Amino acid sequence: MERATGERRQNLTERIYQQLKQSIFDFELLPGDRFSENEIAEQMQASRTPVREALTRLQREGFVAVSFRSGWQVRPFDFEQYEQLYDVRIVLEMAAVKRLCEMQPGPDLEELKQVWLVAPAERLDDGPRVCALDERFHQKLVEATGNAEMARIHHDLTERLRIVRRIDFTQRPRIEATYIEHGKILRTVLERRADEAQLLLKSHIEESKAEVRKITLHMIFEARQHQNKLNTSQRPEATGEQQKA
Repeated sequence: MERATGERRQNLTERIYQQLKQSIFDFELLPGDRFSENEIAEQMQASRTPVREALTRLQREGFVAVSFRSGWQVRPFDFEQYEQLYDVRIVLEMAAVKRLCEMQPGPDLEELKQVWLVAPAERLDDGPRVCALDERFHQKLVEATGNAEMARIHHDLTERLRIVRRIDFTQRPRIEATYIEHGKILRTVLERRADEAQLLLKSHIEESKAEVRKITLHMIFEARQHQNKLNTSQRPEATGEQQKA
């Protein structure tokens, strides 16, 4: 009985965690927004315990922060930190493609070939799905080296960058560019042209980093404007009621 209760609470915590994370990703909860555990518990129709557990998990991942006096807050975007993470990612992946080009026998990259070396008509245009495939592309390049520690560090970087990387796939031109650039990188790795593969990979990640910053700032601005309009539209009603009273 106790085990079943524990499993139910764990499932509830996971559901709340996923919903809050998605709200942050979708800019429904904006950077800097403050809220209490009671507010989330009421929205989720849950007790404070699973809410606190979900928020603690998001805190460990760097999405929210807590203050004794003012409750919880969505952490503001720290672009300097994200750029540092991107720089580490570039170093890891450049080392990975160099190793892949030197491996004997060559690495098994058939999985990537079937996804990225396809005719334009066969390319996907669903942003979230292409984002997941993009993550897999970069993870596979690192995993294929056989270095488990490198793969573990890269996985951690991927998790921490996901909130901004996914924004790159909200724009159709960026999806098309990803297919083209991944195809070039993959071909040079398969042809064992290490220097060119490293150069293409570095350029690809740096371009994504620049685009993500630009798109993120624009999306935050639009979401904030929408939020302000909603708040403004509610004020006249409140003012009118007060005047009648």
